[in-house]
This record gives sequence, C-alpha cells and structure tokens, in this order.
Amino acid sequence: MAKRGGFPGMPGNMGNLMKQAQKMQRQMEEKTKELEDKTWEASAGGGVVTVTVSGKKEISKITLSPEVVDPEDIETLEDLIMAATNEAYRKMEEETAQAMDNITGGLTSSFGNGFPF
Repeated sequence: MAKRGGFPGMPGNMGNLMKQAQKMQRQMEEKTKELEDKTWEASAGGGVVTVTVSGKKEISKITLSPEVVDPEDIETLEDLIMAATNEAYRKMEEETAQAMDNITGGLTSSFGNGFPF
C-alpha cells in the first residue's frame, strides 16, 4: 500500500511534489516574461543585412547597408534578409530552450520542448 500522500514506488509525498511543480511553473513563467523582453540580432552577407527579433517572435528591426540595395538584384537582398531573420530566430529559440532546460532539469527537451499534458 502506498504511503499517505504518495504513489506506489515513488518516495515522498504528493504535497511535496505539488510544491515543486508549482515552484517550477513560477520559475518558467518568470523566465518566459524575461525572455519576451529580450532581443537577439543576426547578420548576413558579411554584415550588410542585420535583423533583430524579440522573445515575442517579432522582428523589431532590420538594418540594410546601402550597398546591398540593388534594384537589379532584389533576390539577393531577399535571401540575405531571410537568412539573417532565420539565424536570429534560431539564436532566440536556442537560448529559450536552454533557459527552460535549466529550470526543469532537462525535462523540456525530453518531451520535445513541452510537457505532454
């Protein structure tokens, strides 16, 4: 028979487990808010295109060097903007995942960056 407040095969009591889960949830909410206010920047084409994104997954700034603006070659400019944007998002996602793994002890990556419930 399980101990009062526990599960068969699990040490400790349910109250302790719930307190730990609530603490982890608070920490994740605080870190999420902190990351939403942060920005990440990436460049492409040797720095001729720079894109800044926020933790809210919004582009907050795009900087273009005048020499990259060529009306005869719009495709290259489009590719550079896309590359810089994708890299900035990759940096943001990587830092966010690492921050959540630090809080959860790696549970978020075990469940594909999210809990199954």
